Amino acid sequence: MLDVQNQADTREIPLDKVGVKGLEYPICVLDKKNKAQHTTATVNLFANLPKHFKGTHMSRFIEIFHQYRNDLTMSMFLNMLADIRQDLDAEASFGEIYFPYFLEKTAPVSALSGMMSYRCSYQGEVTAHDRHFTVSISVPVTTVCPCSKAISERGAHNQRGIVKVGLELGPFFWIEDIIAIVEQAASSPVYSLLKREDEKFITEHAYDNPKFVEDVVRDVYISVRNTKKFPRFSVEVENFESIHNHSAFAYAEFGG
Repeated sequence: MLDVQNQADTREIPLDKVGVKGLEYPICVLDKKNKAQHTTATVNLFANLPKHFKGTHMSRFIEIFHQYRNDLTMSMFLNMLADIRQDLDAEASFGEIYFPYFLEKTAPVSALSGMMSYRCSYQGEVTAHDRHFTVSISVPVTTVCPCSKAISERGAHNQRGIVKVGLELGPFFWIEDIIAIVEQAASSPVYSLLKREDEKFITEHAYDNPKFVEDVVRDVYISVRNTKKFPRFSVEVENFESIHNHSAFAYAEFGG
């Protein structure tokens, strides 16, 4: 059959990225406790297109991704991109996957268990001479405002926030370990299942441990830096303020 994609193009315009976007697919990633975890990803896969090609072969992105779906460890993700680059005879290939990562979490007093979801993503780029890979992990937390506590006679306002850590791949690491670092830096972790005795404990614990967004960013930054595993990383915190119609935000990066 006629291969229209391989026909010549005379407009002399190379394309930086062509491919598939928004593909939803079941995948398997590593799990520290259970060895493997099955989840569902939203997938974007691209390659560059030289100026002399009319189009790329979209089906090949999905063919190759399908082969790797049951072993999407961080290193295998880069191998998958290398296969895409080679198969499409491209100078560079690019990939992004976004997925929920689930952990079973025990309430602090009742010891009841519930599942928590954490938004994670992989972003990678592969050329003939270089590979780049980053992991992003978003962790919900609770913070109590130190200023509100200092000036109020009764209580202090608190809010739920999202801490996002972006990590350039160095030595192997577990997603769970980064989540633990973040939760330890907040006023309190967030849980899916709590009884009254748990709510009392968390409320009082958070009140005794007030944090600005600036505090959380700096504490996470120090802990991640102290692992000495990541050549580059970033930390950002957005608090969805309970007494303002806006968010509070802070950001820092290392090795940029």
